[in-house]
Amino acid sequence: MEGIKLGEKSSKYPIIQGGMGVGVSLHKLAGNVSKEGGIGIISTADIGYQEEDFEKDPIKANIRAIGKEIKKAREIAGEDKILGVNIMVALQNYSEIVKECVKQKIDLILSGAGIPKELPQYIKGTSTKIAPIVSSLRCCKLIVNYWIKKYDYLPDMIVIEGPEAGGHLGFKINELEETLKPKLEDITTEVVKYIKQVEKHTGKNIPIIVAGGIWDGKDIKKFMDLGASGVQMATRFVATEECDASIEFKEAYLKAKKEDIKIINSPVGMPGRAINNNFIKKIEQEKVKIQKCYNCIKTCNVKSSPYCITKALINAVKGEVDEGLIFCGSKVEKIKEIVSVHNLINELVDGI
Repeated sequence: MEGIKLGEKSSKYPIIQGGMGVGVSLHKLAGNVSKEGGIGIISTADIGYQEEDFEKDPIKANIRAIGKEIKKAREIAGEDKILGVNIMVALQNYSEIVKECVKQKIDLILSGAGIPKELPQYIKGTSTKIAPIVSSLRCCKLIVNYWIKKYDYLPDMIVIEGPEAGGHLGFKINELEETLKPKLEDITTEVVKYIKQVEKHTGKNIPIIVAGGIWDGKDIKKFMDLGASGVQMATRFVATEECDASIEFKEAYLKAKKEDIKIINSPVGMPGRAINNNFIKKIEQEKVKIQKCYNCIKTCNVKSSPYCITKALINAVKGEVDEGLIFCGSKVEKIKEIVSVHNLINELVDGI
């Protein structure tokens, strides 16, 4: 079994831990995933929420926290391991976040929740690699062609996130209905075919990573047999001892049943998959008054937004789950115990 090659570095196993914010995948989870042979991903979404001045100056706090989290993750993982960050295109200060991650010499930037058109301009001439997150062949072609034309740059990796993923989804609400839902296998086959043509014409190797509803070694093997270089998994890594979220957040995963999973409309302007808790039931009945704007998302309109997504996600990760938003993947109900990252990765690779 081969890992994922990225520039001069390679992972031992073909597993990327998905970035989860706010605060669910920070240095402890990401560092340990990389240490154990996968690729750990730090979420940059309101990464500075634990900083003393976050309420006063969230942008400054977030920039400062990036360096702290990357440094701590490196200390756990080791310099020879691949460590990455997830940066949402929808972030208000997207370019500042990207520049700071590059300054901190992060190995890999994954970027979605929008189309990362300008990403190559921030990393050219550095060792940082970049990977757009796509949900369709059309989106993949758009990014590849734009990057080639404007920057003479090809993605270093492509991440396909299907409709079974957790958190924000790159699909319209109606596309997530069971009868209209595209199959991740079909999207993967189409993207693999296209990227093989790109590789043939350019000579550059572009690993394809598949995400959304991946549960075990059988799933990993299935998508690698379709031509993927590896998978991205998020939900299963929440139920680990090293996950940076509170025990209450993790226990919400353990308690979740299939009927508790709900597709919601996020203030970001995209649908999202979450656990249908008291908070979601509350916002379906009435708006939650926004006391403060954290200037986190470009697409959020404070006047019309039903709630503050920053506050909702921070409440959840800190353990105030009944007052918070808990994103999850489509198979959260299968989680029955909290395990170590070491044991989880061993279980996954033993099943391939």
